[in-house]
Amino acid sequence: MAFDTILVVMGVSGSGKTTVAEMLAAALGVEFLEGDKLHPRANVEKMKSGTPLTDQDRWPWLRAIAAKIDDWRTQGKAGVITCSALKRAYRDILIGDRREVRLVYLRGSHQLIHERMAARRGHFMPVGLLDSQFAVLEEPGPDERPIVADVGGTPAGIVAEIIRQLGVAPRAPV
Repeated sequence: MAFDTILVVMGVSGSGKTTVAEMLAAALGVEFLEGDKLHPRANVEKMKSGTPLTDQDRWPWLRAIAAKIDDWRTQGKAGVITCSALKRAYRDILIGDRREVRLVYLRGSHQLIHERMAARRGHFMPVGLLDSQFAVLEEPGPDERPIVADVGGTPAGIVAEIIRQLGVAPRAPV
């Protein structure tokens, strides 16, 4: 059976979205896209300077991600894309009534994610913005059909748990 779902991997910055999503896409044999690559340059510069994005900043970015999802849907492709998707209103743009799109929520404690962000190098998102991410975060409810994975384990363990919850067989080793 072919895997025909598009997964939106969400969570606060530092939750491991890119690492987990890349591994997940490889295990499922589908395309991967880092949603941050679709941010307008002004958004990246704003975050680099330590200024949180506003909803007005996010709307064009979210629409660009939704357009990529719709492009995959039109082509009949499965895929994995990352997006913080912190608010329900953002997820409504990305997923809405698209039944073939599923949400994967990488959940972790503020302390654990802060430690991980402090240890990483070369990312545009400074650790100082983590508090604003948690302040905005609206955890997905059951009606959003989320796959919830705790980020306390290894990336391979997190991917294995997501695949288990999806109920599919991986096409490649995790």
